[in-house]
Amino acid sequence: MGRPLPYGAEGVDRQPEGVVRSPAETLAEAQRLLDAGMPFHAHEVLEDAWKSGPDEERGLWRGLAQLAVGLTHAARGNAAGGAALLARGAESIAPYGAGGPHGIEGPHGAEEPHGAEGPHGAEEPHGVEGPHGAEEPHGVEGPHGAEGPHGVDVAGLACWAAALRDDLREDGGPVPAAARAPRLRTG
Repeated sequence: MGRPLPYGAEGVDRQPEGVVRSPAETLAEAQRLLDAGMPFHAHEVLEDAWKSGPDEERGLWRGLAQLAVGLTHAARGNAAGGAALLARGAESIAPYGAGGPHGIEGPHGAEEPHGAEGPHGAEEPHGVEGPHGAEEPHGVEGPHGAEGPHGVDVAGLACWAAALRDDLREDGGPVPAAARAPRLRTG
């Protein structure tokens, strides 16, 4: 799973740090690591993009890294820490989905401001319940909403994070990292 390791546990090599990759390479490598049950390593790959990417995308990469390290904590049985990081990560990527302030078009083709009307016609407050019954960050489109930059499935990741947070609140973890790995991109 990567780090942090329980006391006395034998570790595996870390990912090399400071590697500059294209967004597509970053997402592919992070997905490979998530699928292999190595969410902390995926976090390190995403953290490289966060530190080296353009300023306007730093929140996206930071949020994706937080989601990956949230899964790391969940897999290690740290339910409270995992849930907090999942919430923080989902909140960080929300502006990059449909209706966010970063120029991503909404489902009807026009840019929608943060705080726009929700799918039921009324303005939705922060933390509204999503299609899976769990709170989702404001500004995130539903499961069929527009994708974020580089094909990132912002809405799908928000649903995934909410569902995993719910499971952590109910069961307390640990969860199997590979089996609970999210899909970072649409399609």
